[in-house]
Order: sequence, then C-alpha cells, then structure tokens
Amino acid sequence: ENRIQLSYFAVLVHVNYLDLLVSRLVKTILTVANVPMFNTFPCSKQLAFSASLLASYYGNIRPFNTEINLIFRNVFTNIGNAYNPDTGLFTAPVRGVYHFEVHICGYGSSSHPTSAVLVKNRQHIFMSYTHLPSGGQKASNGVSLLLEIGDVVYLRMWANSRIFDDHNRHTTFSGHLLFTM
Repeated sequence: ENRIQLSYFAVLVHVNYLDLLVSRLVKTILTVANVPMFNTFPCSKQLAFSASLLASYYGNIRPFNTEINLIFRNVFTNIGNAYNPDTGLFTAPVRGVYHFEVHICGYGSSSHPTSAVLVKNRQHIFMSYTHLPSGGQKASNGVSLLLEIGDVVYLRMWANSRIFDDHNRHTTFSGHLLFTM
C-alpha cells in the first residue's frame, strides 16, 4: 500500500511537470505563430496605419441605442497590415509602445452628441466627445499604449451619438509603433 501511494505521488509530480512543460510549449507556439505576420514588414520596426471612416459616400453614421464598432474603410496607409479594414480592428503583431489618434466630426444636434471610445481588449481607454446644439463640431484624442502580441485596439461609437464623414475625410483613426519592447 505504501508503494502504491509513493507511485501515485511520483505520477502526480510527473503530471504537474508535464503540465508546466505543455503550458510553456503552448505559449512559445503562440508567440512564434505571430512572428511571421511581423516578418512580412521590410523592416521589423515599421508599422503604421491611417484610415477615414467612409470609403465612397458621405453622411452620418446614425444614432443607435447601443455602442457599435466603427469600421474605417478608406485606408490611406497600412504598413504591416495590422489594421483590418473589414473589421475595424488593429491587432498588435509585436510587443511595443504604440500611439493612436482619433479625430471625429459631427453636426450639431440637441439630442445626439458626436462621440467615440477607443477600446483595448474590451477595456475603455478614452473618449472623444463633443455636443453642440448646432453647427459643425470636431473632437480629437490620442494615447500611447504598451501592447502585447495579439492585443486588439478599435473604436466604438457611443450609444445614441452620431458621426459624420465625407470626401474631405473629417473622421479618422490612425496608429503607429513607436518602439518595440
């Protein structure tokens, strides 16, 4: 019976050790899996994107009673392809400090502000907001963030607000890698 208990304990130690090795292997695989995406850059330190909200027409993104993700379809530049114009998501291909800027435009309304929220991995980072009863209005904001590989940054339009864009490209979302870590 003592031999069985010792054998059971030895198996448990080995299982825990194997579990540790497997978790380290999975982490390594996930890290290496993201490296090829970054290796497509001419220089591993070049990463920038800039896009405006509407690609070919003009108008307001109408008010919704809930927040919605904004998809910036008119891409000016996307060095490194980390911004996806089909989803509106920026996905960090390397660990580093990134800078993001948001500029939004709207026309006055007594009931609907012009506002957008910058989000990192579902966490509210900042808001650009303006609310005037009439006339054109703009709001801007920017931030530098330490991102890990796979972190996602995107914009959401605040509930019951509206945002305007046209051929003058008033509403933009931009970001670039400052340096890797």
